[in-house]
Amino acid sequence: MNDSQLIREIKDGRVDLYTVLIERYERKIFSFIMHMLKPYRYESLAEDLCQETFFKAYKNLQSFRDVEATFSTWLYTIARNTVLSELRKSKHKEVYIEDSLQTPKASLDKLPEQEVLRHEREHLVRQAINNLPEKQRSALILREYEQMDYKQISHILGASVSSVKSLLFRGRANIKSELESYFADPAALEGKKG
Repeated sequence: MNDSQLIREIKDGRVDLYTVLIERYERKIFSFIMHMLKPYRYESLAEDLCQETFFKAYKNLQSFRDVEATFSTWLYTIARNTVLSELRKSKHKEVYIEDSLQTPKASLDKLPEQEVLRHEREHLVRQAINNLPEKQRSALILREYEQMDYKQISHILGASVSSVKSLLFRGRANIKSELESYFADPAALEGKKG
């Protein structure tokens, strides 16, 4: 059964089918919420906000119309608004992302120095994303981590498709600018000094 069929059945009184929607989207929504919160310290908050998102969606399911947006887009919008609302209540000014809940395992054929450098690069990229303004950060998370298209992102952020493209362009440019000195070719830097 696709989302629209499930929602029609739920609206017609088969509320037990809502668990199918939860199972279908819980991991993605949880991951998205984790990407919006400070790493490591907010795991329990992420679980609570994920549950709150599904509760709000259930409560408002009667008003959902799939001609306006897909259920997943609508759900991500609720999740984003729930997180932002909680952060405003908590007076947290900065929102950080975490690339994954799982720690990547080092390959046996890689040298320890390469692994250290790779982790350092990943940390720098995460930090650069953390430093972006909220809308640029959200747009990048939805596009790069959640693999959403521009139209879905525009619905979630409440912006036009051209605004989303602009947010992504500016976000990527800001990250590139922040990381330029780190990723610059050392030989090129030597040539500029002399």
